[in-house]
Amino acid sequence: MDELTEAFRKLKKRDVDTFPAVVLSVDKEKGTCTVKADDLEFEDVQLSAILDGNNKKFYLFPAVESSVLVSPINEDLHRLYVESYSEIESLDLTIKTVQFRVDETGFLLKKQNESLKKLMSDLIDAIKAMSFTVNVTGSATAQAGSTTALSNTAQFTAVENRFNQFLKDN
Repeated sequence: MDELTEAFRKLKKRDVDTFPAVVLSVDKEKGTCTVKADDLEFEDVQLSAILDGNNKKFYLFPAVESSVLVSPINEDLHRLYVESYSEIESLDLTIKTVQFRVDETGFLLKKQNESLKKLMSDLIDAIKAMSFTVNVTGSATAQAGSTTALSNTAQFTAVENRFNQFLKDN
């Protein structure tokens, strides 16, 4: 218990409320992280100074083992939040039913149950399924017919693959 008391004494001696810490873990569901400053670990450090229960949130998720600056809310050491980040792993913005998430693998843009990636995929599928009817009129030797195969399907598939690498759906 003496070590804990000494660690709190060191923390109390600080001239500023904000202190540097190292991120030990991140809980993206709760919007919190665990940090270590000196010999103290602080759990449930908020990743936003304001938590809104109305499904409105904006989180920057720090990388584990990165440095952050931590500040107390209303000078309460039991209510801490990350004020500044040295390295961001991802960000998540939710406004009611709209979500925007970015990380190193791409980004997600979603509204209710519809995502931009799914919309683009469905569009490309529809374009691939296109067929054209060509009516030829003119000389007696001309033949009327229909075109049922798209001549540039490989091009659409290549574009679809690029979308799949750029966008994500979860």
